[in-house]
Amino acid sequence: MVRLPLSPTEIERGRRLGALLRRARAERPMLDVALEAGVSPETLRKIETGRIATPSFPTIAAIAGVLGLSLDEVWSETRHDTDTRPGRRSA
Repeated sequence: MVRLPLSPTEIERGRRLGALLRRARAERPMLDVALEAGVSPETLRKIETGRIATPSFPTIAAIAGVLGLSLDEVWSETRHDTDTRPGRRSA
């Protein structure tokens, strides 16, 4: 499967998501949060640093649940985009 390159908007959304998760995690150890969410610490680190800009929904739902974030909060913090390229959905 060929993956389309990420748009600048998607990259920025990934950065906002990572920042939100880092703030919500606060002083909790990354290892504890990752294990409780059922993801690897490396995956959580990559999401928090924006290296995985478009993580899967189940991954974000699990991490958000562990951190006490609603999916509405996550969506409202990350959805501010204006990418109108064909095949891309704007929210």
